[in-house]
Amino acid sequence: MTTPEFDGKVIVVTGSSRGIGKGLATYLGRQGASVVCAARTVEANTGEFPGTIHETVDEIVASGGKAVAIRCDIGVPGDIEDLIAGAVKEYGKLDVLVNNAMTPTNAPLEESTVDMWDESMRVNVRSLYLFVQAATPVMKANGGGSIINISSGAAAHEVSAMMPAGYVIYSVAKAALERFSSAAASELRPLGININALRPGAVRTEHTTEEFGADFDWTGWQEPEDVGPPVAYLAQQVNTDFTGKVLDVSGYGKTWGV
Repeated sequence: MTTPEFDGKVIVVTGSSRGIGKGLATYLGRQGASVVCAARTVEANTGEFPGTIHETVDEIVASGGKAVAIRCDIGVPGDIEDLIAGAVKEYGKLDVLVNNAMTPTNAPLEESTVDMWDESMRVNVRSLYLFVQAATPVMKANGGGSIINISSGAAAHEVSAMMPAGYVIYSVAKAALERFSSAAASELRPLGININALRPGAVRTEHTTEEFGADFDWTGWQEPEDVGPPVAYLAQQVNTDFTGKVLDVSGYGKTWGV
């Protein structure tokens, strides 16, 4: 069911071939947005996990929505520029950017390498800077926009059954994502652009299923599309004071989004 708030809105969702990104793309597509699905995976059976951006687009279109697939490796500056330009070429503008794609580096600190560290910073942190630089002039020309950065409880490095030890590098990257979001807000606010970070909580995805096993007790975990409503709320925060925040999805409808 479409909603008036998203009629004509153009939303880029990175990492939308599977997992949370696919859930967000399909949810936003059903709300009436024109969705640009971005990820590296464009052909089936070529990645570690199933799913392609073309399959995500097909699901959105089959439900009556509008979507287009654009391949993007967020570790490559040229790909980021091409993605933003491609969205504008296809739909004429860009209203919302959801930075969801990431690399979940998992290695005990003693066994980690500097190459792992550099790759995590390149993909998980540098890409934020490049995306905001590319999206800002487009959103500014359109009178504003919303940038939503998908974080993780790992940013606080809260070791638990849902976030076991071994994610130090990933935790640092997500902490940087949150700090970047809050720091950039003051500069983007005068341009009508809101930027917020969202911790989605425990979500059952292809990756977490592989890590914990299909027989794991998934009680209390969400499905990818469950993250859709809070992201939709943040997507509507354009040229408002609701910016620079680090939010937990568990507070949606309780401490925020009400």
